[in-house]
Amino acid sequence: MMNFNMPVKLYTGRGCIAAHKDDIARFGKKCLIVTGAASAKKSGALDDVRSVLSELGISYEVFDGISQNPTVESCRLAGVRASEFGADFIFGIGGGSPLDASKAVAVFASNPGMDEDGLYSMNWPVNPVPVVLAGTTSGTGSEVTNVAVLTDSKHRKHSIHAAKTFAALSFGDPKYTYGIPRSITLSTGVDALAHCTESYFNKKANTLSRSFAISGINLIKTPLAKCARGEELSEEDREELYEGSIFGGLAISITGTCFPHNVGYFLTENHGIPHGFACAVYHPAYLAHCAKAAPEYTAEFEAETGLSLKEYNDLIYAVLPKFDVTLGEDEIEILLPRWVNNSTVNNTPGGMEIGEIKAILTDLFGKKK
Repeated sequence: MMNFNMPVKLYTGRGCIAAHKDDIARFGKKCLIVTGAASAKKSGALDDVRSVLSELGISYEVFDGISQNPTVESCRLAGVRASEFGADFIFGIGGGSPLDASKAVAVFASNPGMDEDGLYSMNWPVNPVPVVLAGTTSGTGSEVTNVAVLTDSKHRKHSIHAAKTFAALSFGDPKYTYGIPRSITLSTGVDALAHCTESYFNKKANTLSRSFAISGINLIKTPLAKCARGEELSEEDREELYEGSIFGGLAISITGTCFPHNVGYFLTENHGIPHGFACAVYHPAYLAHCAKAAPEYTAEFEAETGLSLKEYNDLIYAVLPKFDVTLGEDEIEILLPRWVNNSTVNNTPGGMEIGEIKAILTDLFGKKK
Protein backbone atom coordinates (compact mmCIF):
# COMPACT_ATOMS: atom_id res chain seq x y z
CA MET A 1 0.00 0.00 0.00
CA MET A 2 1.34 3.44 -0.94
CA ASN A 3 -1.43 5.93 -0.11
CA PHE A 4 -0.05 9.47 -0.16
CA ASN A 5 -1.24 13.07 -0.28
CA MET A 6 1.17 15.98 0.17
CA PRO A 7 -0.24 19.00 -1.66
CA VAL A 8 2.76 21.25 -0.91
CA LYS A 9 4.81 22.60 -3.77
CA LEU A 10 8.37 22.20 -2.47
CA TYR A 11 11.60 23.72 -3.73
CA THR A 12 14.94 22.93 -2.12
CA GLY A 13 18.55 23.89 -2.73
CA ARG A 14 20.70 26.96 -2.33
CA GLY A 15 19.03 30.12 -3.58
CA CYS A 16 15.70 28.40 -4.15
CA ILE A 17 13.57 31.35 -2.99
CA ALA A 18 15.01 33.77 -5.54
CA ALA A 19 15.08 31.07 -8.22
CA HIS A 20 11.36 30.38 -7.83
CA LYS A 21 10.05 33.79 -6.83
CA ASP A 22 7.41 33.77 -9.55
CA ASP A 23 5.59 31.04 -7.64
CA ILE A 24 5.16 33.49 -4.76
CA ALA A 25 3.61 36.20 -6.94
CA ARG A 26 0.44 34.20 -7.54
CA PHE A 27 -0.69 34.50 -3.90
CA GLY A 28 -1.46 38.22 -3.96
CA LYS A 29 -0.09 41.69 -3.31
CA LYS A 30 -0.04 41.82 0.51
CA CYS A 31 1.77 39.49 2.88
CA LEU A 32 2.31 39.11 6.62
CA ILE A 33 5.73 37.63 7.40
CA VAL A 34 5.62 35.50 10.55
CA THR A 35 8.90 34.83 12.38
CA GLY A 36 10.58 34.49 15.73
CA ALA A 37 12.80 37.16 17.18
CA ALA A 38 16.16 35.96 15.88
CA SER A 39 16.60 32.96 13.57
CA ALA A 40 15.01 34.45 10.44
CA LYS A 41 17.31 37.46 10.73
CA LYS A 42 20.51 35.67 11.70
CA SER A 43 20.15 33.05 8.97
CA GLY A 44 19.66 35.63 6.21
CA ALA A 45 16.27 34.18 5.31
CA LEU A 46 14.32 37.28 6.28
CA ASP A 47 16.48 39.53 4.11
CA ASP A 48 16.10 37.13 1.18
CA VAL A 49 12.32 37.03 1.54
CA ARG A 50 12.04 40.81 1.90
CA SER A 51 14.16 41.28 -1.21
CA VAL A 52 12.03 38.93 -3.28
CA LEU A 53 8.74 40.41 -2.05
CA SER A 54 9.94 43.92 -2.87
CA GLU A 55 11.08 42.81 -6.31
CA LEU A 56 7.64 41.31 -6.92
CA GLY A 57 5.87 44.48 -5.77
CA ILE A 58 4.28 42.70 -2.78
CA SER A 59 3.82 44.90 0.29
CA TYR A 60 4.44 43.24 3.63
CA GLU A 61 4.52 43.63 7.38
CA VAL A 62 6.58 41.56 9.81
CA PHE A 63 5.23 39.88 12.94
CA ASP A 64 8.23 38.58 14.91
CA GLY A 65 6.46 37.67 18.14
CA ILE A 66 6.55 33.87 17.78
CA SER A 67 8.44 32.15 20.59
CA GLN A 68 9.54 28.56 21.02
CA ASN A 69 6.47 26.40 21.68
CA PRO A 70 4.21 29.04 20.10
CA THR A 71 1.05 30.01 21.93
CA VAL A 72 -2.40 30.14 20.43
CA GLU A 73 -2.67 33.72 21.66
CA SER A 74 0.41 34.88 19.73
CA CYS A 75 -1.02 33.23 16.62
CA ARG A 76 -4.36 34.95 17.18
CA LEU A 77 -2.68 38.35 17.54
CA ALA A 78 -0.72 37.78 14.34
CA GLY A 79 -3.86 36.65 12.55
CA VAL A 80 -5.74 39.77 13.60
CA ARG A 81 -2.84 41.88 12.38
CA ALA A 82 -2.87 40.05 9.05
CA SER A 83 -6.60 40.65 8.73
CA GLU A 84 -6.29 44.35 9.53
CA PHE A 85 -3.43 44.68 7.04
CA GLY A 86 -5.47 42.87 4.41
CA ALA A 87 -2.83 40.19 3.90
CA ASP A 88 -3.51 37.87 0.98
CA PHE A 89 -1.14 35.26 2.35
CA ILE A 90 1.21 34.39 5.22
CA PHE A 91 4.95 33.83 4.78
CA GLY A 92 6.39 31.88 7.70
CA ILE A 93 10.16 31.87 8.22
CA GLY A 94 12.07 29.93 10.85
CA GLY A 95 12.25 26.63 12.64
CA GLY A 96 9.30 24.49 13.60
CA SER A 97 7.76 27.06 15.91
CA PRO A 98 7.27 29.89 13.37
CA LEU A 99 6.34 27.42 10.63
CA ASP A 100 3.71 25.72 12.80
CA ALA A 101 2.47 29.08 14.04
CA SER A 102 2.07 30.38 10.49
CA LYS A 103 -0.53 27.72 9.77
CA ALA A 104 -2.61 28.86 12.75
CA VAL A 105 -2.05 32.52 11.87
CA ALA A 106 -3.55 31.81 8.45
CA VAL A 107 -6.67 30.41 10.12
CA PHE A 108 -7.05 33.45 12.36
CA ALA A 109 -6.35 35.82 9.44
CA SER A 110 -9.50 34.52 7.75
CA ASN A 111 -11.43 34.24 11.03
CA PRO A 112 -10.13 37.14 13.18
CA GLY A 113 -12.97 36.94 15.69
CA MET A 114 -12.42 33.26 16.45
CA ASP A 115 -11.21 32.07 19.87
CA GLU A 116 -8.98 29.20 20.95
CA ASP A 117 -11.80 26.67 21.05
CA GLY A 118 -12.76 27.61 17.53
CA LEU A 119 -9.23 27.04 16.32
CA TYR A 120 -8.99 23.60 17.91
CA SER A 121 -12.43 22.61 16.59
CA MET A 122 -10.89 22.63 13.09
CA ASN A 123 -14.35 23.55 11.83
CA TRP A 124 -13.46 27.01 10.53
CA PRO A 125 -16.18 29.19 8.93
CA VAL A 126 -13.71 30.63 6.39
CA ASN A 127 -10.79 28.75 4.88
CA PRO A 128 -7.28 29.88 5.93
CA VAL A 129 -5.41 32.24 3.66
CA PRO A 130 -2.55 30.56 1.74
CA VAL A 131 0.71 29.88 3.56
CA VAL A 132 4.25 30.00 2.18
CA LEU A 133 7.06 28.61 4.35
CA ALA A 134 10.85 28.83 4.48
CA GLY A 135 12.63 26.60 6.97
CA THR A 136 15.78 27.56 8.89
CA THR A 137 16.37 24.44 11.02
CA SER A 138 16.70 20.72 10.33
CA GLY A 139 13.98 19.46 12.62
CA THR A 140 10.22 19.38 12.39
CA GLY A 141 9.66 18.98 8.67
CA SER A 142 6.75 21.39 9.14
CA GLU A 143 7.41 22.59 5.59
CA VAL A 144 5.63 19.47 4.28
CA THR A 145 3.15 18.54 7.03
CA ASN A 146 -0.30 19.87 7.88
CA VAL A 147 0.44 19.82 11.61
CA ALA A 148 0.82 22.83 13.89
CA VAL A 149 1.65 22.11 17.53
CA LEU A 150 0.59 25.00 19.74
CA THR A 151 0.51 25.80 23.45
CA ASP A 152 -2.98 26.60 24.70
CA SER A 153 -4.12 29.01 27.43
CA LYS A 154 -3.67 26.25 30.04
CA HIS A 155 -0.04 25.80 29.00
CA ARG A 156 -0.76 22.46 27.34
CA LYS A 157 0.52 21.47 23.90
CA HIS A 158 -2.08 20.37 21.35
CA SER A 159 -2.05 20.23 17.57
CA ILE A 160 -4.26 21.31 14.74
CA HIS A 161 -4.11 19.34 11.52
CA ALA A 162 -6.37 19.48 8.52
CA ALA A 163 -6.13 19.32 4.76
CA LYS A 164 -6.44 23.12 4.84
CA THR A 165 -3.31 23.57 6.98
CA PHE A 166 -0.78 22.29 4.49
CA ALA A 167 1.37 25.10 3.12
CA ALA A 168 0.70 25.99 -0.49
CA LEU A 169 4.42 26.50 -1.16
CA SER A 170 7.58 25.69 0.81
CA PHE A 171 11.25 26.49 0.42
CA GLY A 172 14.12 24.50 1.86
CA ASP A 173 17.40 26.33 1.43
CA PRO A 174 19.98 24.51 3.59
CA LYS A 175 22.26 27.57 3.70
CA TYR A 176 19.96 29.00 6.37
CA THR A 177 20.99 26.16 8.69
CA TYR A 178 24.77 26.61 8.36
CA GLY A 179 25.15 28.80 11.45
CA ILE A 180 22.84 26.95 13.83
CA PRO A 181 24.43 26.45 17.30
CA ARG A 182 25.37 22.95 18.37
CA SER A 183 22.63 22.67 21.02
CA ILE A 184 19.90 23.51 18.51
CA THR A 185 21.45 21.27 15.85
CA LEU A 186 21.25 18.38 18.31
CA SER A 187 17.71 19.05 19.56
CA THR A 188 16.25 19.63 16.08
CA GLY A 189 18.27 16.84 14.50
CA VAL A 190 17.12 14.27 17.03
CA ASP A 191 13.52 15.46 16.54
CA ALA A 192 13.88 14.72 12.81
CA LEU A 193 15.37 11.33 13.65
CA ALA A 194 12.45 10.66 16.00
CA HIS A 195 9.96 11.51 13.25
CA CYS A 196 11.56 8.96 10.96
CA THR A 197 11.76 6.19 13.55
CA GLU A 198 8.28 6.71 14.99
CA SER A 199 6.86 6.79 11.48
CA TYR A 200 8.67 3.61 10.45
CA PHE A 201 7.07 1.48 13.17
CA ASN A 202 3.75 3.34 13.16
CA LYS A 203 0.50 1.38 12.78
CA LYS A 204 -0.34 3.64 9.82
CA ALA A 205 2.98 3.07 8.05
CA ASN A 206 3.04 1.92 4.46
CA THR A 207 5.70 1.15 1.88
CA LEU A 208 6.13 4.80 0.92
CA SER A 209 6.27 6.20 4.48
CA ARG A 210 8.86 3.59 5.45
CA SER A 211 10.92 4.52 2.40
CA PHE A 212 10.84 8.18 3.46
CA ALA A 213 11.73 7.22 7.04
CA ILE A 214 14.73 5.09 6.08
CA SER A 215 15.99 7.75 3.67
CA GLY A 216 15.75 10.31 6.46
CA ILE A 217 17.58 8.20 9.03
CA ASN A 218 20.38 7.39 6.63
CA LEU A 219 20.91 11.08 5.95
CA ILE A 220 20.66 12.19 9.58
CA LYS A 221 22.62 9.54 11.47
CA THR A 222 26.18 10.46 10.46
CA PRO A 223 26.11 14.29 10.81
CA LEU A 224 24.09 13.99 14.02
CA ALA A 225 26.69 11.63 15.47
CA LYS A 226 29.48 14.02 14.40
CA CYS A 227 27.69 16.90 16.12
CA ALA A 228 27.20 14.81 19.27
CA ARG A 229 30.98 14.20 19.34
CA GLY A 230 31.56 17.95 19.17
CA GLU A 231 32.90 17.93 15.60
CA GLU A 232 32.32 20.85 13.25
CA LEU A 233 29.74 20.13 10.56
CA SER A 234 30.49 20.90 6.94
CA GLU A 235 28.00 22.51 4.59
CA GLU A 236 27.40 19.06 3.13
CA ASP A 237 26.63 17.71 6.62
CA ARG A 238 24.14 20.53 7.16
CA GLU A 239 22.51 19.81 3.82
CA GLU A 240 22.13 16.14 4.70
CA LEU A 241 20.53 17.01 8.03
CA TYR A 242 18.09 19.37 6.33
CA GLU A 243 17.18 16.91 3.62
CA GLY A 244 16.74 14.22 6.27
CA SER A 245 14.33 16.44 8.20
CA ILE A 246 12.23 16.88 5.05
CA PHE A 247 12.09 13.10 4.61
CA GLY A 248 10.96 12.89 8.25
CA GLY A 249 8.22 15.41 7.56
CA LEU A 250 7.09 13.47 4.50
CA ALA A 251 6.98 10.27 6.57
CA ILE A 252 4.86 11.70 9.38
CA SER A 253 2.59 13.47 6.89
CA ILE A 254 1.37 9.92 6.17
CA THR A 255 1.53 8.33 9.62
CA GLY A 256 1.82 10.89 12.37
CA THR A 257 4.08 10.12 15.32
CA CYS A 258 3.88 7.62 18.22
CA PHE A 259 3.93 7.76 22.00
CA PRO A 260 7.35 9.43 22.49
CA HIS A 261 6.11 12.66 20.95
CA ASN A 262 2.96 13.06 22.98
CA VAL A 263 4.40 11.73 26.23
CA GLY A 264 7.26 14.16 25.73
CA TYR A 265 5.03 17.22 25.76
CA PHE A 266 4.91 17.55 29.56
CA LEU A 267 8.72 17.70 29.68
CA THR A 268 8.61 20.80 27.49
CA GLU A 269 5.56 22.32 29.19
CA ASN A 270 6.66 21.81 32.80
CA HIS A 271 10.42 21.40 32.69
CA GLY A 272 11.62 23.45 29.72
CA ILE A 273 13.16 20.49 27.89
CA PRO A 274 13.55 21.24 24.15
CA HIS A 275 11.05 19.27 22.11
CA GLY A 276 13.49 17.02 20.27
CA PHE A 277 15.19 15.90 23.47
CA ALA A 278 11.80 15.45 25.15
CA CYS A 279 10.83 12.95 22.46
CA ALA A 280 14.15 11.17 22.09
CA VAL A 281 14.52 10.29 25.77
CA TYR A 282 11.76 7.70 25.25
CA HIS A 283 13.24 6.11 22.15
CA PRO A 284 15.19 3.30 23.81
CA ALA A 285 11.96 2.21 25.54
CA TYR A 286 10.02 2.75 22.31
CA LEU A 287 12.36 0.52 20.31
CA ALA A 288 12.32 -2.15 23.02
CA HIS A 289 8.51 -2.10 22.78
CA CYS A 290 8.63 -2.29 18.97
CA ALA A 291 11.10 -5.18 19.05
CA LYS A 292 8.44 -7.23 20.87
CA ALA A 293 5.39 -5.89 19.04
CA ALA A 294 6.83 -5.82 15.50
CA PRO A 295 9.95 -8.03 15.37
CA GLU A 296 9.79 -8.40 11.58
CA TYR A 297 9.99 -4.65 11.09
CA THR A 298 12.74 -4.37 13.69
CA ALA A 299 14.93 -6.71 11.67
CA GLU A 300 14.22 -4.71 8.49
CA PHE A 301 14.87 -1.43 10.32
CA GLU A 302 18.30 -2.63 11.46
CA ALA A 303 19.19 -3.93 8.01
CA GLU A 304 18.05 -0.82 6.12
CA THR A 305 19.61 1.73 8.48
CA GLY A 306 22.77 -0.24 9.20
CA LEU A 307 22.13 0.42 12.89
CA SER A 308 21.46 -2.22 15.47
CA LEU A 309 19.01 -1.15 18.17
CA LYS A 310 21.99 -0.81 20.52
CA GLU A 311 23.80 1.46 18.05
CA TYR A 312 20.66 3.54 17.58
CA ASN A 313 20.29 3.88 21.36
CA ASP A 314 23.97 4.78 21.71
CA LEU A 315 23.38 7.64 19.27
CA ILE A 316 20.41 8.82 21.31
CA TYR A 317 22.40 8.68 24.54
CA ALA A 318 25.25 10.62 22.91
CA VAL A 319 22.88 13.38 21.83
CA LEU A 320 20.77 13.75 24.98
CA PRO A 321 21.78 16.21 27.71
CA LYS A 322 21.41 15.25 31.36
CA PHE A 323 17.76 15.55 32.43
CA ASP A 324 17.18 17.17 35.80
CA VAL A 325 13.64 15.83 36.13
CA THR A 326 12.36 13.80 39.05
CA LEU A 327 8.72 12.70 39.44
CA GLY A 328 6.98 11.30 42.47
CA GLU A 329 4.46 8.51 42.04
CA ASP A 330 1.60 10.93 42.63
CA GLU A 331 2.95 13.28 39.94
CA ILE A 332 3.09 10.42 37.45
CA GLU A 333 -0.48 9.41 38.30
CA ILE A 334 -1.67 12.96 37.62
CA LEU A 335 -0.07 12.87 34.17
CA LEU A 336 -1.40 9.51 33.02
CA PRO A 337 -5.02 10.44 32.12
CA ARG A 338 -3.88 12.68 29.25
CA TRP A 339 -2.68 9.58 27.39
CA VAL A 340 -5.82 7.47 27.78
CA ASN A 341 -7.26 6.85 24.28
CA ASN A 342 -4.76 9.31 22.85
CA SER A 343 -4.57 8.97 19.07
CA THR A 344 -0.81 9.50 18.90
CA VAL A 345 -0.14 6.96 21.63
CA ASN A 346 -2.51 4.57 19.85
CA ASN A 347 -0.35 4.76 16.71
CA THR A 348 2.31 2.76 18.56
CA PRO A 349 2.59 -0.80 17.18
CA GLY A 350 0.95 -3.39 19.38
CA GLY A 351 -0.76 -0.64 21.36
CA MET A 352 0.60 1.13 24.42
CA GLU A 353 -1.13 0.49 27.74
CA ILE A 354 -1.18 3.17 30.40
CA GLY A 355 0.60 0.79 32.75
CA GLU A 356 3.52 0.57 30.32
CA ILE A 357 3.74 4.35 30.08
CA LYS A 358 3.73 4.54 33.89
CA ALA A 359 6.56 2.01 34.07
CA ILE A 360 8.61 3.96 31.51
CA LEU A 361 8.10 7.26 33.36
CA THR A 362 8.98 5.62 36.66
CA ASP A 363 12.13 4.10 35.23
CA LEU A 364 13.28 7.37 33.65
CA PHE A 365 12.16 9.94 36.20
CA GLY A 366 10.86 8.18 39.31
CA LYS A 367 12.32 9.05 42.70
CA LYS A 368 14.82 6.41 43.69
CA LYS A 369 14.29 4.75 47.03
